[in-house]
Amino acid sequence: MPQNPIPLDGRTLEGGGQLLRLALSLSALTYLPVYIWDIRANRAPRKPSQPAGGLKPAHLAAAEWLAKATKAVTQGMIKGSSQLHFRPLPRDSGAASSKCQGRSVGQVTNETPVSVWQDIYDGGCLSRRETRIPLSSPGSVCLILQAILPYLLFHSLDTAPNTAQDRETQTASVPVRVIIEGGTNVSKSPSIDYVNQVLIPLLVEKLGIPMMSTEIIKRGWSSGRAEVGAVQFDLMPFTNGSKLSKFDFCDRGELIRMHVSILAPGPSVRNSLRNKVTENILTVHPNIDIEYPIDEDTGNGVRLYLLIVAETSNGYRLGRDCLWDRKMNSSTPDKVATVVTNALEQELNRGGCVDEYMQDQLIVFQALAEGRSTVDSGKNAHATLHTQTARWVTEQVLGIAFDERGGCSGCGLEVGEDFTERSSEEVGEVSLTELERLSIE
Repeated sequence: MPQNPIPLDGRTLEGGGQLLRLALSLSALTYLPVYIWDIRANRAPRKPSQPAGGLKPAHLAAAEWLAKATKAVTQGMIKGSSQLHFRPLPRDSGAASSKCQGRSVGQVTNETPVSVWQDIYDGGCLSRRETRIPLSSPGSVCLILQAILPYLLFHSLDTAPNTAQDRETQTASVPVRVIIEGGTNVSKSPSIDYVNQVLIPLLVEKLGIPMMSTEIIKRGWSSGRAEVGAVQFDLMPFTNGSKLSKFDFCDRGELIRMHVSILAPGPSVRNSLRNKVTENILTVHPNIDIEYPIDEDTGNGVRLYLLIVAETSNGYRLGRDCLWDRKMNSSTPDKVATVVTNALEQELNRGGCVDEYMQDQLIVFQALAEGRSTVDSGKNAHATLHTQTARWVTEQVLGIAFDERGGCSGCGLEVGEDFTERSSEEVGEVSLTELERLSIE
């Protein structure tokens, strides 16, 4: 396959950080180099004196980790950069390339790359791999996870086995622990609570991800006084030689349960919020079971977060939330409760299997799966701008075509595969076959 960088205009569609994250994620998995320019150009600066777009600390944290993990040669890996060249080096690229592994062209870097992994042994057997991604500001932990999760799940173990037990473990996959610092509850980003209660159950129960769990070490907030937190993610990657099977998200089933998570300052605000949410839910669904998995004091007068998750009989979960980041008064709990319950009810009325914020997060798994995967987003549900952007990136990098209903035939990436060995014609045939099928239908 040609190794010229795949050009990606960072202004396309949503034109924000998601385009960057997904492009780097796919590049790291496939070893296909990418060149992105006008990064986050559609993002307005926080202050008029600041430049628009460019790499922010959280974007850099994810990009730098992927660069180190893949020993990528990069250019533009600095804060504020509007362009980024990213060229991962395949593991069998040979000793001749070792001097440039992990280097950032045009910048001072270490000649000897440092592995992102620490291997943990138990009784002479490799039992776990650990890594940590530090961040000094409350950038979203969950968006960093979004950038690296496909690599964590689909990239084969790259340490040389030292013993027979290691060789057996290597084939069978080894648990991975990732600690990410930053914000757990951040504006315009998925919260760790949404990830725990919506994303992870779908990945494990519906997509067949072997294992994934989290532990909130400390919450990090963008509201009030900025506070950096940390989350520990434990997961089991797919085994070498395996592929993600196609999936079909349809037939949501009946609504059976609501999960209400409340983070607010003081018992009075939390009780008011709980009472109003309960009243609103029971008005529409009088017989529904309501659970309250989180009732937590934020200890800050401007930190309020509400998440409501609807669970269905066929194992789907849809969520809507609100992070209140302004000064509160006596009417705030009622306002937040009404906004979130109304938004979730609109989501449920569409009849889809996923909410609008889950749509784009599943695109990468559709693209990597073997066979045609579909996701029912409900009647009259249009692809969000984030979803359109994610589809565009996968089309540019993998040659995957999505139909108007959001379905696609994935590339069938095999764990441990060197994707660069696929011919241009082979990758192109994925897109052509899908388009021909659509024209026939």
